[in-house]
Formats: sequence, C-alpha cells, structure tokens
Amino acid sequence: MARIIDGTEISRVMREQMAQEVAALKAAGITPGLSVVLVGNNPASQAYVSSKTKACEALGMRGQTLNLPENVSTQELFAVIDRLNADSSVHGILVQLPLPAHLPYKAVLEHIHPDKDVDGFHPLNAGLAFVGDPRAFVPCTPAGIMEMIRRENIPTRGKHAVIVGRSLIVSKPLASLLMAPGPDATVTLTHRHTQDLASFTRQADILIVAVGKQNLITADMVKPGVVVIDVGQNRVPDDSSPRGYRMVGDVDYAAVSEKAEAITPVPGGVGPMTITMLLANTLQAARQMQARGTSGNPR
Repeated sequence: MARIIDGTEISRVMREQMAQEVAALKAAGITPGLSVVLVGNNPASQAYVSSKTKACEALGMRGQTLNLPENVSTQELFAVIDRLNADSSVHGILVQLPLPAHLPYKAVLEHIHPDKDVDGFHPLNAGLAFVGDPRAFVPCTPAGIMEMIRRENIPTRGKHAVIVGRSLIVSKPLASLLMAPGPDATVTLTHRHTQDLASFTRQADILIVAVGKQNLITADMVKPGVVVIDVGQNRVPDDSSPRGYRMVGDVDYAAVSEKAEAITPVPGGVGPMTITMLLANTLQAARQMQARGTSGNPR
C-alpha cells in the first residue's frame, strides 16, 4: 500500500514557519497584505476566496476581499486593480477565476503589476520563472507540488516525470520546474488526447495528473513503485455527504495506491498546498518590496 503524501500536514508545518517570518516583518513595520478581487456571486469562488483570506489572517497577514458585481465593466475592474497596484500596503493582488464571460481574463491578469502578481500568471513572471529567476512568482499549484516533492525527499534527479495535462496554470510551469537544475528530472508532457496515453504513464517514476477527469488514470496505466501526484478536483454525487457530493481526483486512488510507492489523496493532497503557496508568494512580495523600499519601483 502506498505511503500517503499528506498535503494538509505539510501545509501546517509550512504555515507555522511562515507565521514566524510574518511576525518578524511586522516587527519591522510591514504587515504582508493580500487583496483578492471577486467578481460576481459564484458560491464555489466565494468559499475559496473566504478560505484564502482566513488563511492570511491566521498567519497575521492582512487579508482583504473586494466584491464586485457580476456586470462590472472591464474599465471599472481595471480601475480597482490600478488602486491596488498603487497601494503600498497591498503586497499581493489576486483576481479570482473564473471571471464572467464578458471580461477579458488575460488582459485583466496582465493589468496586475508583476511585483504584486502572487498568482504568478503575469507573462513577466511566467518568463522569469521559466529561466529560473528567484524574483519570479511561481503559480501556486506547481510551486506546492515541488515543495511536497522536496519535503517528502522524493528523488527527482534523472527520474522520468510524466505530466498529464497542458495548462498554463499547472502543467507547463511544473514541467520547467522539474527539469531545472537541481531537480534535474526528465519530463514528458502529455494530455488527454495523447495517443496511447498509457504507454507514457507506465514509464513514469513520478506521475502528475492535472486534467479534471475522474478515473483517467487506472492501475494498469502505472508501473509498480511510481510516485503519483493527483491534482484533479472532480465532484461526485454522494447522498451520504452533507454537501451532496464528495471530491475525487483524476486517479483511481484505491487501485493505484496498491501499486504506487507514494500518492497524494483528494482531498488533502495538493489542494492545501495551493493556498499555502499563495501565502508564501505574498510573503515573498512583502520581502521584495521591503528590499526595494516603499517606492514600489518596478523590477
């Protein structure tokens, strides 16, 4: 039976460490601050944003949510972001996705100043992360996966990491992180339309799956001893749950865990790490602003 990679416990340890760093910054007169912009009344987004701001406050950071109406115009949203960009007490800005269809989400994300882009989605941060610049904000989910791998002492040098998925939020940045000097993994990037996907996943020493399709990866698609990181978040109806559903990943957990050396559960695996890395990025933003002074000069 596979060893469980407990993202909840790793997150707890990391947050204890970060709380000490926050306290040191506050003693120097800087309270790290995260502002989250939420457009509309999507219940899932509201719950997720609430968890982010509560996590900030638990560490002694300042968490702020700005609620905007569903029909907000692009220019009105830009004006809100401009105010946050100019506010020296705000170190991190996050616009919660998905946005309503009438808003150009790429233009919105690019409107956030790169020095406050704690989601790591601005093209400048994407480029800096790709070349390994330490000033870059790395998207939170791939950053969290790398932190899990490091803290669990999972060997990566020379290992074959297979990623199923091709998103700009998870898979592509994760590929560059894994193949960078240090981790030194050999990376294959696949997706749900890859022909004979199983022929690739069976080669994986480390298998990361981030597609959003229940039971995409079954036991016959992995080799014994694989390390499995399941990023999938899929709702399955469950009358026994108070919410009427339960969350499962992209991997057939019960069957694959019989062959794997280690595996992340869903929930309790990658999910907690994503919010923890958002806090880490906000802390990094505050430290970088402190190093530059309060002028907010761009990089």
